[in-house]
Amino acid sequence: MTDRDTEELLARHFEANRPRLLRVAYTMTGSLVEAEDCVQEAWLRLRGLDDPAAIRELAAWLTTTVSRLALDVLSSARARREQYIGTWLPEPLVETGSPDPADRVTLDESVSMALLVVLELLSPAERTAFVLHDVFGVPFPEIAQVVGRTPGAVRQLASRARRHVEDGRPRTPATRAEQHELVQAFTAACQHGDLPALIALLDPDVVLRGDGGGKTNTLNHIERNAARVAPMMIGHSQTAGPMHILPAEVNGAPGLVVRSSDGGLAVLAFTVDAGLITAIDLIRNPDKLANVPNLG
Repeated sequence: MTDRDTEELLARHFEANRPRLLRVAYTMTGSLVEAEDCVQEAWLRLRGLDDPAAIRELAAWLTTTVSRLALDVLSSARARREQYIGTWLPEPLVETGSPDPADRVTLDESVSMALLVVLELLSPAERTAFVLHDVFGVPFPEIAQVVGRTPGAVRQLASRARRHVEDGRPRTPATRAEQHELVQAFTAACQHGDLPALIALLDPDVVLRGDGGGKTNTLNHIERNAARVAPMMIGHSQTAGPMHILPAEVNGAPGLVVRSSDGGLAVLAFTVDAGLITAIDLIRNPDKLANVPNLG
């Protein structure tokens, strides 16, 4: 086998692993841009090995390499996010059509906005242990190599993280049909200025988070309580002028993409529990919306 044949074979194996690697890196960092950088760097490191064929388990090697890179990114990003203007939210994964699974991060509960927001409360080591073990099934000894701890310490990290995640997850998750219906009703209530109808869709303790990154007008703090959130949502929809609203998949769940008359773009993600909207995440930072499909 020639060197060219070997590299082509290596490239095919790498591409077969790419979707999972992107999902690992994105779930760890909350940023698709940073996830793609981690995966690309892993490829460069793989190509740079003297004898890549000596790797016995390529998928495991790639997962470990990408995880280490993502952990480095997460650790360095922590300080930046603490100084971020307003609320930092993960970069949304948005699909408005029928995407090709080979070209995107798999959209399911493991990358839900609700989970990613909870993961932001964990330390980088806790997040890494939870994501790799509970989401991707990586054994503790392999995770120990990533975080530089013993397998027993990693088990404790994952256990602590799991408790935080369980506290933040919906107790009675909605079916896909129920969530889709709620998003439709939410849209109609906002467009028609129907305050009672909107309040009826919201949990009394609903949370509204907005991320503009200081580059566009949005909330600089977290707003709570249906009686405050509902008027804010209706007020914005009534004063923003004509808007193009498109139902979309946002991190694997029904959400919305909105373009206002001034060209401003926003993505809304919803968390639903026990038949009511418990959280609305509004992302308007243009740096996080570069991968949002055109509304047409």
